[in-house]
Amino acid sequence: MYAEADLLPLSALQHLVFCERQCALIHVERQWGENRLTAQGQVLHKKAHDGKPETRDGERITRGLPLRSLALGITGQADVVLWRPPPGLRLTGRSLAEVVRTSQSGDFAGWAITPVEYKRGRPKKNDCDRVQLCAQAICLEEMLGVAIPAGQLFYGVQRRRFDVSLDAPLRDVTRTAARRLHELLAAGVTPPAAYEKKCDACSLLDVCLPRTLGGRSAAQYLHRELLSARSES
Repeated sequence: MYAEADLLPLSALQHLVFCERQCALIHVERQWGENRLTAQGQVLHKKAHDGKPETRDGERITRGLPLRSLALGITGQADVVLWRPPPGLRLTGRSLAEVVRTSQSGDFAGWAITPVEYKRGRPKKNDCDRVQLCAQAICLEEMLGVAIPAGQLFYGVQRRRFDVSLDAPLRDVTRTAARRLHELLAAGVTPPAAYEKKCDACSLLDVCLPRTLGGRSAAQYLHRELLSARSES
């Protein structure tokens, strides 16, 4: 169990599984870059977070719900969470966010709770989006004392949701990723660059320079370039 002061951003898990170097550039070196894809993603997440809670067909929809897991050592927000009460229990107008903050373990027994993570593009071959979603579910399970067997990923390009089974193998990958995230950020060392096709769409391409850097970090490269510029002036 991690202390509150040691919690890391939940979103960093997606960065880590996609590319450890990208994760370190963002969360160790504090580098960031925007491109068309990240800008579209920001707009999609803002729409998901800013909408008001609502009830449709007996199912409550909350947005931007704060999350935390001391077991994984992460904190963040869920884009959307769907709440369907057990038969015979009627939803009231009370804020579910407030209910969550004041709930005791077991208060949501029998509820069907489904986290929904919004992504700009299409389903990916790797687990980076599924791990982020699974981590959200683990947070909710820890906070509410419930079991969440499945979640959903919404992809903006296809304008639809995809069901994701939060099975044992995915949970193992998520726990391993959380441990690795803490190790990486504690070490404070950016992994070396290694070019892959996915690099071309990364907003940090011009910072990472995977075709140029070889085994050097971005900080080392920039420091060397700065020294070179000074020596020439």
